[in-house]
Amino acid sequence: MLIRKEHLHTGALLGIWKMEESREELLALFPGTLRSEALGYVESIRSERRSIEWLSTRVMLLQLLGEGKIIHNRKDGSPYIADSKQLISISHTREYAAILLHEHAPVGIDIETRTERVSRIADKFISEKEYIDPTRSTLHQLLHWSAKESLYKLIGMQGIDFKKHLQIHPFTPDTEGVMLATETRSATSHSYRIYYEVHPDYVLTWTTG
Repeated sequence: MLIRKEHLHTGALLGIWKMEESREELLALFPGTLRSEALGYVESIRSERRSIEWLSTRVMLLQLLGEGKIIHNRKDGSPYIADSKQLISISHTREYAAILLHEHAPVGIDIETRTERVSRIADKFISEKEYIDPTRSTLHQLLHWSAKESLYKLIGMQGIDFKKHLQIHPFTPDTEGVMLATETRSATSHSYRIYYEVHPDYVLTWTTG
């Protein structure tokens, strides 16, 4: 079910879907011609979860744009929309899927379920120079991970090391806000604003180029 459709001040269109439907219920939401193509693809996917993620994002795109568009993937896995100028980024986590669209600027979005697991791998993507609030370390670490995922999708460059090439400038977590991040993978480093929200079940980050 589409639980959020919002035009952001950056010019992007945000959509969030709560994945509660079965494959059959999702397929029923497609118009005739798109349903046949969706059914053919879903039948080739062994994982029921993967097929629900795939269907949910396609149905969400249909409801966001009000017309049927096909999402393809490039060789590096990044998505694009056929026959459209809209640039797109997609993310999934347990019960939720998220899409960010923009007519001319590159975009990156990430949605992450709130769990303690991130603390076990934090040293693999957070450098010693980056600040983590000791009173809210798990949340802060998760926001770092999510922000770097969003930035990675935006940059679209291979060989990025999250710990070495992506730096989140110091900030104190709130229910929503903006982080400043710098990438040093390219020949000339760039800084970006990454927006974040903290919800009871998940955190959400996004950025536009």
